[in-house]
Amino acid sequence: MTETLLHNARIRTMDPTAPYAEWLLIRDGRIAALGRGAAPDAPHRIDAGGRLVLPGFQDAHIHLLSGGVDLATAASLYEAASESELITTLRAHAAAKPGLPIVLGSGWQAGVFGDHNLTAAVLDRAISDRPLLVYDSSFHNACLNSHALQMAGVQDMPDPPNGHIVRDGRGRATGMLHEEVIPVVAARLLGLTDADWIEGLKAGQAHANAHGLTGVLDARITEQERRIYARGEAEGLLTLRVAGTALVTEADTPETAVARLSAWCAAHCSPDFHIHSAKFFMDGVYENRTAANLAPYADAPGGNAPCMFSAEQTRALMTALDAARFAIHVHVIGDAAVRRAIEGLEAARAANGFWPAQHQLAHLQLMDPADYARLQGLATANIQPLWARLEPPYSDPSLGMIGKARWPDTYAFRKMLDAGADWCLSSDWSVSTLNPFEIIETAITRQKRRDDDPLEPFFADQALTIEECVQGYTVNAARACWRDHFTGMLRVGYSADLIVLDRDVFAIRPQDISQTRVLCTLFKGCEVWRDTAW
Repeated sequence: MTETLLHNARIRTMDPTAPYAEWLLIRDGRIAALGRGAAPDAPHRIDAGGRLVLPGFQDAHIHLLSGGVDLATAASLYEAASESELITTLRAHAAAKPGLPIVLGSGWQAGVFGDHNLTAAVLDRAISDRPLLVYDSSFHNACLNSHALQMAGVQDMPDPPNGHIVRDGRGRATGMLHEEVIPVVAARLLGLTDADWIEGLKAGQAHANAHGLTGVLDARITEQERRIYARGEAEGLLTLRVAGTALVTEADTPETAVARLSAWCAAHCSPDFHIHSAKFFMDGVYENRTAANLAPYADAPGGNAPCMFSAEQTRALMTALDAARFAIHVHVIGDAAVRRAIEGLEAARAANGFWPAQHQLAHLQLMDPADYARLQGLATANIQPLWARLEPPYSDPSLGMIGKARWPDTYAFRKMLDAGADWCLSSDWSVSTLNPFEIIETAITRQKRRDDDPLEPFFADQALTIEECVQGYTVNAARACWRDHFTGMLRVGYSADLIVLDRDVFAIRPQDISQTRVLCTLFKGCEVWRDTAW
């Protein structure tokens, strides 16, 4: 047996039966004892220096593996504010990665680039002799250079269901892709090896551990992710726990979806990697006008978008998956998508009865007031508070489409909680930062960080408290990942997953929370991250 004592600490256990402690004893990866006053002896000791200790945070909606592959292989385009900056960044990245079969980039901002100004011709100025694929920050849009267009045969490709190839007035593909055509094209191009994916897994985990994450729910599991996570577990590479939500598409029937997910669930059911839920994309995003609203868009072009699953198909799939005891995890942006998902979950409940499924609606950008109370007892509000702020030009297109009259129901988290909804916080990384403390700050202030020239709060009455935020990243997130019986709080018998912070987030100004640093992250009692300055 190995024993480690964490002492001289201000421990918030998140266990309501014993909320505070000063020391914690770890034995073989589990919490053996914790208390106040005199601490027991142990061969290994960690002096927390009087600092705040919390359970390891868990991100219940993240794209850990694909985000890690981006870190390892793709140019970061998040800060590119002009065509010249985009081209310069891509050229430098291509020169630095001569061995990769394709040049990748991610993060271009829809408020800067779009169908009107990002095309294959533009990207050809960066790289013309190798295929190039660049994703926007939402990963619901992508653009190809001419080499990639030709290699993937896009010119002669029809639009798949829920996907769109942007074409010019002559019917020629411009290079821009929307939604479900992106993975179809990427499958013809990527050519990354398993070694590249494993490096991505390591990079994603290291980034997550450094920000205090000891568990995640990867919100889009396909065969690729399933295989790499399984290999990572088999080879002892996992430094956090992974729950997986397996992708269900418009092409699925109840029979095919249940059969595939059942096989995957049976094959991957360990505490470190398990597939427990079904992922639906009920609509797209406002950035490419694929969010599904109850009313037409309020901006000058107007229009709207349909849900990606019909009402009948939604009810059939959700009822079958719920009966097979899978959690259902739904991407919903517009209020029509929210309602369609709620109606599907209600149909499943009526057919199958109640069970503690932890169904989840993720994002919930716009919600009709009539639907807030319907969440209670039905679905967890899986929210990304970083987006609930004014951040021109990035926030402007979606707010224009929603219309000012509906802004009070945009990211209206307080209304959801006050109506009785369960909740958890998450990042949707690599769409945006996975740093929980930046996200928590915005959840409380409804603004950008103080040093980023924030505008007025975006409906300050919808703010969360620091206590709700920490609960949303610990106890509630663990429940959303189906591992709250041994993680999410610091309690005897639970896994020794914990973080030491450089400041007490409960005692400082909200505007300073984003500056918080994780000094040490323990996973199963072992250090997976330590700040070199500590």
